[in-house]
Amino acid sequence: MTNLSEQVFRYCERARDAAFWAEPFNALSNGGFLLVALWGYLRWRRLEAAAPGSAGGHTLLAFLIALTAAIGVGSFLFHTFATRWSRLADVVPIAVFMGCYLAFALRVFLGLSPLRIALCLGAFLAASALMASIACPMSLASVTTFAREPCLKGTMGYVPALAALVLVGSLVHRRHAAGHMLLIAAGLFLTAMLLRWLDQRACTSIVIFGRPRGTHALWHLLNAATLAVLLSAAFDAVARRSDASHSKP
Repeated sequence: MTNLSEQVFRYCERARDAAFWAEPFNALSNGGFLLVALWGYLRWRRLEAAAPGSAGGHTLLAFLIALTAAIGVGSFLFHTFATRWSRLADVVPIAVFMGCYLAFALRVFLGLSPLRIALCLGAFLAASALMASIACPMSLASVTTFAREPCLKGTMGYVPALAALVLVGSLVHRRHAAGHMLLIAAGLFLTAMLLRWLDQRACTSIVIFGRPRGTHALWHLLNAATLAVLLSAAFDAVARRSDASHSKP
């Protein structure tokens, strides 16, 4: 049976320190998600005041904004408590956001039917689970000893999300303004993934206040920027749909 209170030592900044504030940079950098959520909420209020309702689009936007805040809170919990239960608080909101935003993009940007959206979501979830489960040797020496760990320090699980951003952005690019923004988000996310992977590799090279810090905090900040771009694309799409519906006689 899994012990949800078991400590998780995974990041450069924490090393083997079980203290609550062992990862101050990793923990506090999650404020970026909360700032994006606050910006999203203020923009949502303006949109709601200008065009209340809009066929459920505003409700989904509010849910995506709430998920953005939940990502920040969950990640903060993980980088302070550093336990298996706090890891769930970290990864679950991320997974839900990715699934919900993909469904939104497929419906609003590509106009797919609910059945096709369900099939695409199923394929996306299966691919994400498969990529996250792939294990690589911990070192060249471990090839013969079978010591393995998640590939790219767990970053492989995000490859399907990156691929979805690039694919949908490319398909939408010529017929919807959001395509350009999705491709920008893909570029930000790719850079964030590289920084997540480099956290342990660059650990001893980044020393601040006398301790190695790694690059994981930068993963948080670039992820927050990615979500800001994605939410902006969603806001623009919902606003255009609201304008179109109100302009009809």
